[in-house]
Amino acid sequence: MHAGIVFIIFAIITIAPLHSGSGLVNASEIRLSVAASMTDVFKNLIGDFTSTHEDFKILPNFGSSGGLAKQITQGAPADLYVSANTKWMDYLIDNNQIEAETLHTLAHNSLVLVGREAGSIKSLADLNAMKRIGIGSPASVPAGQYAKEALTKLNLYNELLQAGKLVMAKDVRQALIYADRGETNGSFVYKTDAHLARNADILLEVPTQLYSTISYRMALTSAGNEREEVRIFYDYIVENSPTIVNRYGFRSPQ
Repeated sequence: MHAGIVFIIFAIITIAPLHSGSGLVNASEIRLSVAASMTDVFKNLIGDFTSTHEDFKILPNFGSSGGLAKQITQGAPADLYVSANTKWMDYLIDNNQIEAETLHTLAHNSLVLVGREAGSIKSLADLNAMKRIGIGSPASVPAGQYAKEALTKLNLYNELLQAGKLVMAKDVRQALIYADRGETNGSFVYKTDAHLARNADILLEVPTQLYSTISYRMALTSAGNEREEVRIFYDYIVENSPTIVNRYGFRSPQ
């Protein structure tokens, strides 16, 4: 083969990846794993951020904190993780998936029971009168863990479970849907989710002394911590989230 042709072929192979569209896109992609109850907050944050950072592509994955944490340990790509409780954040720290120095508390929340039959319950002691009660699966859904904690302190959880009255949901948004459609008489959800219901109302607020403080913590993964563009988005969230979380009914820690 002529030496000139060999040189041209070599040059094309060498230069092509530098101009690859996929290479440019991947460089600015930021993958998020965010607790489902923070969906609206992060959609707002992402929209505001990308309106002034057009080269960035934010790819959110919303779900239960436990499910997302397990995905990350199994190799799912994630640059930033937001948990609705400390358990799953600690789980990722223990598994060397999180940069602990980037931990940041975004907001606090509270727990309520929602349903379509207003006035059907005056206290948690009346839950036995209900046939079906929605609750996020305590194994992976923080809202369900908080609800289980409250019910356990009242010696109600095992009683309701054994009676087959607890309907397990994959995340807090599914528990809300169950109540909104009337598929359950009531469902335990975050107070911030209650306003999303079309047909269900808050039946009662769960006394805060019955469950641990609901805190949303954010942190960068080990992979995300190495990327400058991820840190830019992280700093944006830290600076702008207080106004946004308050807008959606959360309590800002600041």
